[in-house]
Amino acid sequence: MLQSFFVSTSVVALAEIGDKTQLLSLVLAARYRQPLPIVLGVLLATLANHACAGGLGTLLAASLSPTLMNWAIVLSFVLMAGWILVPDHLDEAEIVMPKKAMGVFGTTLMAFFVAEMGDKTQVVTVALAAQYRDFFSVVAGTTLGMMLANVPVIYLGSRFASQLHPKAVHIAASLIFVVLGGLALRNALLHTPLFG
Repeated sequence: MLQSFFVSTSVVALAEIGDKTQLLSLVLAARYRQPLPIVLGVLLATLANHACAGGLGTLLAASLSPTLMNWAIVLSFVLMAGWILVPDHLDEAEIVMPKKAMGVFGTTLMAFFVAEMGDKTQVVTVALAAQYRDFFSVVAGTTLGMMLANVPVIYLGSRFASQLHPKAVHIAASLIFVVLGGLALRNALLHTPLFG
């Protein structure tokens, strides 16, 4: 349980650096200059999105044979190791901004939830929930990872973001996925679940 929480937190926190949803946090912070409703919107959007992703991962783990699940996990980690190296870009015109009547919180909630659909961190949440078969620890960990990456950007804005080196962070995250993929491959070859 602690392992799934720790791995989920660290992998998602690294994967989120320079991700389009982190860039969206920066845009929202610059546009509205009201950090608390933005943080709360990001938190609830992430919880909802990652709960869906964690539920899907848990369902897949329960539905697929252990052998097929192990190979699917190997493939997902290998793909994530490569995908994480592709930098995200966010054009402000791409951002779906709900009507102003929703306020800063509602706008953040909707924009962040939509932006997170099919995003790297959502896909990672599906894979981690399937791997660990621990819905609550994975969703709590991935949500915390998202908050660790986004809250400083929301409060400190571009000053904080300019201090990060996304390429180095993405390489570190990619290496973590390679290690996780190697562990998954070993277990797939031995026909055992990755984590019991």
